[in-house]
Amino acid sequence: MNETVILKGIPVSPGISIGTVLIYQPMEYRVNECYFEKGLESQKMESFWLAVKNTQEELDEIMHSSEKEDAARIFRAHKEILSDEEMLEMVGEEISVNRKEPEFAIATVFDEFIDLMKQASDPLIAARASDIRDVRNRLLRKLKSEPEKNLSNLEYPVIVVASDLSPGDAAVLDRNKVLGIITGTGGVTSHTAIVANSYRIPAVLGVRNCTSLLLNGMTVALDALQGDIYVNPDADMLAVLNEKGREYSSNELELETRFLEAEPLTADGTRIDIGLNMGSREVLETIRGFDFVGIFRTEFLYTERNSLPSEEEQFQIYKKVIEDAKGKPVTLRTLDIGGDKTLRYMNLPKEDNPFLGKRALRLCFDREDIFVTQLRAALRASVYGELWIMLPMVSSIDDIIKARSIYDRVKLKLEEEKIHIGSNTKLGIMIEIPAIAVIADIAAEYVDFASIGTNDLCQYLCAVDRMNPELAEYYQGLSPAMLRILGFVIESFNSKSKPLSVCGELAADPYSAVLLIGLGLRKLSMSYSSIARVKKTLLMTTIKEAVKYAEKAKNLHTEKQVLDYICSMVQL
Repeated sequence: MNETVILKGIPVSPGISIGTVLIYQPMEYRVNECYFEKGLESQKMESFWLAVKNTQEELDEIMHSSEKEDAARIFRAHKEILSDEEMLEMVGEEISVNRKEPEFAIATVFDEFIDLMKQASDPLIAARASDIRDVRNRLLRKLKSEPEKNLSNLEYPVIVVASDLSPGDAAVLDRNKVLGIITGTGGVTSHTAIVANSYRIPAVLGVRNCTSLLLNGMTVALDALQGDIYVNPDADMLAVLNEKGREYSSNELELETRFLEAEPLTADGTRIDIGLNMGSREVLETIRGFDFVGIFRTEFLYTERNSLPSEEEQFQIYKKVIEDAKGKPVTLRTLDIGGDKTLRYMNLPKEDNPFLGKRALRLCFDREDIFVTQLRAALRASVYGELWIMLPMVSSIDDIIKARSIYDRVKLKLEEEKIHIGSNTKLGIMIEIPAIAVIADIAAEYVDFASIGTNDLCQYLCAVDRMNPELAEYYQGLSPAMLRILGFVIESFNSKSKPLSVCGELAADPYSAVLLIGLGLRKLSMSYSSIARVKKTLLMTTIKEAVKYAEKAKNLHTEKQVLDYICSMVQL
């Protein structure tokens, strides 16, 4: 009997799955340097443009047949890449001027942009390299008139193992036959993670050497709750994992059935408004159980394309989200990009400390035209519901005054143009920099509302790069220091009767949520998958208990003491 081996990775889509390994090797075209003789330019250009046309038609067909919005969005992004005039002109020049064979010209240009994207430290931007590579390979395949190889038509149920899955591979996989996913690269923000969550397929990514350690036909048990992969599990281990899987599925079904649409009350009847964190064009009509959109991140409008979105394009998307919310407040965060979040079509300087650099609101002040365009689009859309506009990366009262001046100027201009805007529109800030957190009592006088971004606030408070796994022990979201600064911010806004929420990861964690309401918070915003679990925890806790837990936790000495204490007091 073979001994069970355990591999470790990053759990990105929860669940338990047991099945047979399929090693998947995506089609990757390696192109040699090759040229053609003078006089064949027109013929070669014709071949290139025919490949572009055929690729566009294939993307249209796949996009229109996609059942999930997440998958369709990936292919919309691919179409935009394929419509990029700059890239197409560069390929055309390589063919017509340098007489490179079309496949060599395509590889030359696309590989240059792939290398550029891969250098970005922001994983969302770096992930764009996979999109460009996917379009590159699809275009080369059409140029060669070769059939597509993907995971859309599998013969039997499998656990897919790959070094990486391209966005296209992830988006078209056969969800009835793919029992689980294991890749050597990727993380929680990757396309694979997004699609796996959308299809509820257990997935563990970032498993080193998985394609060499695992073989076709092997039996593996995938524990995507812990990030463990059991190779050749014995009968006892299979029994344990099967039971764990049944228990997880049962609990998830019970959670969703009993708590997703339950009124968000504590055990003693205090209402805690539950918000939804949105990062894309999610279809709100299919999402239940939330009271407001706590953060609508608008970066995807800028990263899923190759030029700045126009006012009209933004307006149509904001309008759709606001209408879909059906009267529930929508908190739109203005553009949070710059520094490490680069856009290849914007000439931003390279910075030694990008998290401390020209990003978010600072970039908007420098490029006021971008800021004004977004504010105009948002304010025009505000007439279709209740819109709250939130400013990221605010570090001083000066920032608030300057931003409100631009905001008021945009409003006045729209009124002069006889364009109606909503009467309930509010202007607020993200509290994510300690400098604004420690003067929250003053800041509350200058804004209509605020939301605490605990991810960045903790990063800046602890002086630690939260994206660096080697520094994870220093990133302490529930340290006494963090709890004390959160308590001060909450008390400051409550005393001014100004709405305040938390939209960072702390709000989505049931233990942290209890501490937050104990500190006085009454609005929590989180991803859809966390809503039912947090509601259940609230229903089991009184405000009096939560206050006691928070007061005790603030006066402990270490984060470990806080975690041990709250886990012992709150039973999930």
